[in-house]
Amino acid sequence: MKKLVACLILFSFALPSHAFFWNKKDKALEKELQGKGYAGNLPNLNKNTEKTKTKVTTPIFEAQEGFNNPAELKPVPKDNPAFINIIQKKDKTSPFVNDANEIIPMLEKLVDCIQDNENLQLFITKANLLTLNIDNLTEKYDGKPESYYESFRKLQEVNRYVKSIALLRREAVTYQRYLAYTESGSIYNPENIANQLQYLLEELNTVILMLREES
Repeated sequence: MKKLVACLILFSFALPSHAFFWNKKDKALEKELQGKGYAGNLPNLNKNTEKTKTKVTTPIFEAQEGFNNPAELKPVPKDNPAFINIIQKKDKTSPFVNDANEIIPMLEKLVDCIQDNENLQLFITKANLLTLNIDNLTEKYDGKPESYYESFRKLQEVNRYVKSIALLRREAVTYQRYLAYTESGSIYNPENIANQLQYLLEELNTVILMLREES
């Protein structure tokens, strides 16, 4: 117990000197750090910075004058196969049907000729034009798959009828008066020719209807 009291007395005498030593050391450190780190003044952050500026960009390509003017627009390239086959819708109608449709007006004109009882010269002219076009159609598609179409075969039949009756009417003008009273001359009499024309008229209307149904 006496030893403990003695130690406390000694410690109390030594404390002021040690406290003075540490107080002096803290003041020296504070002086050294003055103006530095968090204890000093912070730098001015706005000095070297600039406000964000909105940049305006310009297009790389120049605008074409009159772009929106209909008068300045280029025409559609209808002669370009790429436009015809890709951009435009291709015509799905077969070439044969397109060619046959061009014959329909000729068939109809011959029908009108028979119904209106036009003279022989007009009949022969219209008949020859029709048979010429059917002959061309036959040559173009003969031996091809289109030659098996019912309308193709019907056109061949009508073509033969037209040629036969046109020949019959031409011969009738020449031979009727000489063969009127003979057995062979009966084919040239007006009644027989009228019957043949009526039959041709029915065939013409049939093939016209058939062609229209295919188009």
